[in-house]
Amino acid sequence: MSEEQKPSLSAKYNPHEVEKGRYQFWLEGKYFEATNDKEKEPFSIVIPPPNVTGRLHLGHAWDTTMQDTISRMKRMQGYDVLWLPGMDHAGIATQAKVEAKLKEEGTNRYELGRKKFLEKAWEWKEEYAKFIRKQWGKLGLSLDYSRERFTLDEGLSDAVKEVFVKLYEEGLIYRGEYIINWDPETKTALSDIEVIYEEVQGKFYHMRYPLKDGEETIEIATTRPETMLGDTAVAVHPNDERYKHLIGKKVILPIVGREIEIIADEYVDMEFGSGAVKITPAHDPNDFEIGNRHNLERILVMNEDGSMNENAGKYEGLDRFACRKQIVKDLQEQGILFKIEDHVHQVGHSERSGAVVEPYLSTQWFVKMQPLADAAIKLQQGEEKVNFVPKRFERTYLNWMENIRDWCISRQLWWGHRIPAWYHKETNEIYVGKEPPVDIENWEQDEDVLDTWFSSALWPFSTMGWPNTDAEDFKRYFPTGVLVTGYDIIFFWVARMIFQSKHFTKQKPFNDVLIHGLIRDAEGRKMSKSLGNGVDPMDVIDKYGADSLRYFLLTGSTPGQDLRFHWEKVESTWNFANKVWNASRFSLMNLEGFTYEDIDLSGEKSLADKWILTRLNETIEHVTKNTDKYEFGEAGRHLYNFIWDELCDWYIEMAKLPLYGDDEEEKQTTRSILVYVLDQTMRMLHPFMPFITEEIWQQLPHRGESITVAKWPEKREELHDEKAAKEMKRLVAIIKSVRSIRAEVDTPISKPIQLIIQAESDQIVQELESNRHYLERFCNTSELIISVNVTAPEKAMTSVVTGVELFLPLEGLIDFDKEIARLEKELAKWTKEVERVQKKLANQGFINKAPEAIVEEEKQKEKDYLDKQAKVQARLNELKG
Repeated sequence: MSEEQKPSLSAKYNPHEVEKGRYQFWLEGKYFEATNDKEKEPFSIVIPPPNVTGRLHLGHAWDTTMQDTISRMKRMQGYDVLWLPGMDHAGIATQAKVEAKLKEEGTNRYELGRKKFLEKAWEWKEEYAKFIRKQWGKLGLSLDYSRERFTLDEGLSDAVKEVFVKLYEEGLIYRGEYIINWDPETKTALSDIEVIYEEVQGKFYHMRYPLKDGEETIEIATTRPETMLGDTAVAVHPNDERYKHLIGKKVILPIVGREIEIIADEYVDMEFGSGAVKITPAHDPNDFEIGNRHNLERILVMNEDGSMNENAGKYEGLDRFACRKQIVKDLQEQGILFKIEDHVHQVGHSERSGAVVEPYLSTQWFVKMQPLADAAIKLQQGEEKVNFVPKRFERTYLNWMENIRDWCISRQLWWGHRIPAWYHKETNEIYVGKEPPVDIENWEQDEDVLDTWFSSALWPFSTMGWPNTDAEDFKRYFPTGVLVTGYDIIFFWVARMIFQSKHFTKQKPFNDVLIHGLIRDAEGRKMSKSLGNGVDPMDVIDKYGADSLRYFLLTGSTPGQDLRFHWEKVESTWNFANKVWNASRFSLMNLEGFTYEDIDLSGEKSLADKWILTRLNETIEHVTKNTDKYEFGEAGRHLYNFIWDELCDWYIEMAKLPLYGDDEEEKQTTRSILVYVLDQTMRMLHPFMPFITEEIWQQLPHRGESITVAKWPEKREELHDEKAAKEMKRLVAIIKSVRSIRAEVDTPISKPIQLIIQAESDQIVQELESNRHYLERFCNTSELIISVNVTAPEKAMTSVVTGVELFLPLEGLIDFDKEIARLEKELAKWTKEVERVQKKLANQGFINKAPEAIVEEEKQKEKDYLDKQAKVQARLNELKG
């Protein structure tokens, strides 16, 4: 586009107009696609795949904005960047959504059958994948859509089968009967980390089981009396003197009438309760282990939906909680249950459905974790370790890995990777393989699917073409550069990616893992539907634009910390964007006819020119260093200060002197510096605010198609001038001091004043004299005296700045009679306030009856009014002299 064709920036900053169509421009230019350019160093990120369960929330926006900032900066730094997008099938969560929709339509998955149900699930996936892509676009995410993946696509399914079969062949996947976490609502197993523990007000039920010989009873207590129907023993500690004579004897299980043995096991805590515990191997993980040690029968008394089964006798068909009420009543009537006490305890709930989790005996598939965890822990002890940012989260990760339990990977769902295991119809033979058995008619495939996290654990390398280790992307872009994710899924996902990657690729999956917190509301509460405090990122964008939301998210907290959402803070980032817009618009208005070829930084520079170029160099260093360390808040702070305080408030104002002057050489140099600084600033700001920076950059004289692939700024030593920076610092301090004094004595900037500057040395005098035009212009002086030796005026306002002392004679600042009259009026006001508050504080009735906070507030008022009264009196004394 030629200079003549370029439209100017509109008078008002409108983010919707700026952002409209820009994303499509980037996509059509293919600026986000990895180039495979062997002359460039590769850098890759895989997006944490959002679940296809609905629209993205603010947490997604925060997470992906950080990744986009890193990707855009690396791309500008000359890396061959692959930021790979994709989505997760999210087994339980998606199936629950689809089933809820079917329920509204008056049907269910069983009526549809597996094939038809999966067709409905795929329709859901396609619908929500479109929503997600649209949201990615509104946020401006620089994703390489040519490589988009889905955890159920063909390539990733191949990887899942490969991993399952290999782990099975290595003896690291096995099938067994164990106590697992069971969700009765979704009727599926849950891994330990899919269980959320909440403090619940419950009951402790104390019972006496009678011994068979009828001579004694033994006291036990439980929080779940309905499980007693599956008791197969009572356990005591072998060293407990109270019960040694009972070990080996039988008790009669109440209600059921079954004989069960009193056994000795060191697991029992002699100090807790009565020191005797009921053992229910099919309904408690600890009882399961005791049952294994003592070869106890496992009696399951519940169905998968949480109702009681045929082993529950007369309670069969009752819901587990209804059964609890009835069995408590029956036990009380029989005199077995003799005490109920309140008991607050931690109860597991399903992360997905919210149902109370039931420890449940079930045949499931497991991963033997210890060997995999040991290898992952060892990785962290070497030089090739994964770098956690902040570092404290490495300990969180290691604590979990060091206390690992086997991972239950089978789920009783239809939506997901179906387990590649087949059972022979006539024998007990199990076949596990990537392909079905040849004589498939004699086999039935396992109905279950794999835990969602099983496929997500392979994400960094399965998306790159693995298990084909010759795949171009796998060889070039794996391991990835950084993973960005929240601290809430270190166990769910980060740990699993590390141990699976180490086992199958012999490498770490990423060099760095950047951990962020959660987004909370302004009061620090977690955002939730129940509180109604959630914020849709698209609503924020509709109101303030994507750039404002992005900048707020990036600069609102430090790594690892939670972020509080404030609409006011988003508005303030909009104000910042508006400031950038107005400064750019002013600059462009003064660049008419100026081309890229006209840029020349070799001319004679003013102090302001040298200073802004030096500050630009320093800002480039700060922003680059902090962004490389993922300290986006610090990088943003440096950018904000440079743009708002220095470029806009000082340099552009000072640049108006030559721009509106008659010296053409000065004008051209100023234009060159203005273009250069604005260009470099837009490049630095681009990863934070991509839309507005592209719009402004396109209006500037430049070479290149898009700022997305423009070169990242670098410090230029030849443009660095520390001496000029120090001189400018003093000059700005003088101007600020003069403005502060004007404000103090209520003298407007428009009124010329006398300014006397006493300098510590001739060098400072020379320095200030050479920049006299700035002092005269920005202090608006009627007379300016700069000298080493000055006579201090009798009545003057003074201020000390490094190397100089300022004097502003009062006679030139104010009308003495008017000022005395104004101050006397103000003194009367504060005297009246002091009298009122002191009278109130002298009233003992008020002191004794008013709340302490109100009394303290009045005391603070007294202190404030006295201070103001004293200051006004001092000014009056000075003027009346």
